[in-house]
Amino acid sequence: MLKVKLFAFIVLGLISTACKDDENALKNLFEVDNSSIKPILKLEESVNLVLKNKENKVIDSTIYFINNIKVGTVKGNEKLNFELKDQKLGNQTIKALVYFEGKNVEVISSFSIFASHEPKIINYKILNTYPHDITAYTQGLEFYNGVLVEGTGQYKKSTLRKTDYKTGKVLESIKLEDRFFGEGITVLKDKIYQLTWKEKTGFVYDAKTFKLEKTFTIDTDGWGITNDGEKLYMSDGSEKIYILNPETLKVENFINVFTNSARIEAVNEMEWINGKIWANIYQKDSIAVIDPKTGAVENVINCSDLRSKVTQHEELDAFNGIAYNPATKTYFVTGKNWDKVFELAIE
Repeated sequence: MLKVKLFAFIVLGLISTACKDDENALKNLFEVDNSSIKPILKLEESVNLVLKNKENKVIDSTIYFINNIKVGTVKGNEKLNFELKDQKLGNQTIKALVYFEGKNVEVISSFSIFASHEPKIINYKILNTYPHDITAYTQGLEFYNGVLVEGTGQYKKSTLRKTDYKTGKVLESIKLEDRFFGEGITVLKDKIYQLTWKEKTGFVYDAKTFKLEKTFTIDTDGWGITNDGEKLYMSDGSEKIYILNPETLKVENFINVFTNSARIEAVNEMEWINGKIWANIYQKDSIAVIDPKTGAVENVINCSDLRSKVTQHEELDAFNGIAYNPATKTYFVTGKNWDKVFELAIE
């Protein structure tokens, strides 16, 4: 009996290997022709999708998919012109389902789309400098009814607080449980949303009372969060910004952040200002101004000189924290364990 079982196992293994070899052989017959697809493409361009038919097989039809969404069917190996205008920036996966000689096979390839224009460098002027708690590991910053709301991080030290920005005095503060590392915050319709880093947990508070109303789960690390008045926008340290429903707190869509030549990773604390997402890029002393529809970086603000204007100490950390004050139409920035908040005018 043991010999029979062993024989059957060997036979099944041989059949499985043969099937895989046949499948690979079929796939090797065709290839997406990338010779006419540029390495860097823009949304206003298009691509011609066509196959390399290595052994001149008779192709009945080909169905093309971009990111698993069907974009068209052609007879034989005709070209399919596909416009990129409605795609997201970033990597695009091409799948061609090829029907030939009573068989079919999938062929996979890819290309990338970048922003159409180089970001413009915009300048600022320091209007005022205000005191800031040097022990505050700033993760989120936003104005609410004239008061600066701040979320801070670090295990056993994370808080949510309200501050008088002119004096730096903390008006109200609550501490997160020691097991949570606080991250970004935003205020939407009198609710404060606060993320945590690796605990995949977020909190919803009453903005007026700081009373915890809800705890929710996220599927990624939590970094920055902002809102457009209707939807939440969340970063996770990658190039992605996720769009969340504030009621269900589920991801409904996303954008990828790109310049005209690069993917921008480590998108961190964010602020929605005049229809754009202003974002800190982790460990870069700069702000990226992002089109929330496409993910394209339109402007960059170099804030590297601000670090030299704060007290230098061992715990001094990254530039982080952007808040727009609609009352003064000015911009407030700080950093992790910085002892100053800077009020800026943007040119």
